Amino acid sequence: MPIVRVEDPADPRLADYRDVPDPVLLRERGLFVAESRLVVHALLAHTRMQTRSLFVTQAALASLEGLLSGRKDDLPVYLGAHQLLRQVVGFKVHRGCLALGERAAPVTDGELSALATARLVVVLEHVSNPDNVGSIFRNAAAFGAECVLLSPHCCDPLYRKAIRTSLGATLRVPYGEIVDWPDGLNRLHEQGYTRVALTPEADASSLAAFAAGAPPRVALLLGTEGAGLSDHAAASVDHRVRIPMAPGVDSLNVATAAGIALYALSQGHSRASPP
Repeated sequence: MPIVRVEDPADPRLADYRDVPDPVLLRERGLFVAESRLVVHALLAHTRMQTRSLFVTQAALASLEGLLSGRKDDLPVYLGAHQLLRQVVGFKVHRGCLALGERAAPVTDGELSALATARLVVVLEHVSNPDNVGSIFRNAAAFGAECVLLSPHCCDPLYRKAIRTSLGATLRVPYGEIVDWPDGLNRLHEQGYTRVALTPEADASSLAAFAAGAPPRVALLLGTEGAGLSDHAAASVDHRVRIPMAPGVDSLNVATAAGIALYALSQGHSRASPP
């Protein structure tokens, strides 16, 4: 594994890193960027995504030594000072650690193998905020959701901020797109999923009551903040559930609500599973 010390921000070997501030250009090149030691560790530790190269400080390299020492490939590691990293990418790099990963071919729900056996999946409609998407993936990983499905116009899970907010969960949790939204939600029903919409509406069932008797396979639908699910998507669900809140509070951040709902549903499944 070659370790190359670089000192010139114009070094041609760092060309892809100079594109990091432009997510569209990076995506067109089939790349994404992982930032911070935790996220880069997740990228190196989980082989679902291939690593193109690393650009790190000496301290960051030392923190990754355990993962890198066992590699038999020729992964390039570019070593530079904090100031050099900042000059190249145009912003302060968290803990001096960057990696470029290679995007896999886009996957649709019909091609997502995890969907065939999953008990709990998350379905997002038009959730475009990278912090929310990253946090929802982190919650999905924490509470055992086996995959995430996205409508068109959701934030790219491999957007730099989404990856960072997820602490690398977007690199671990399988995901795919329902291209024919919302008609494609019918395929979840055909696969035995109970489609459940999370909503603040007062006439919806209590989340706790639903989770206590949760069916074997649940697809939890979440819409964008403010507007929630579209009318077409809402018409496709089998149940609507709500999280009871104190008087005067009518909604939660979508990622917070997702975490509460996923915890409740995971506990319901745990109680229903044989010992």
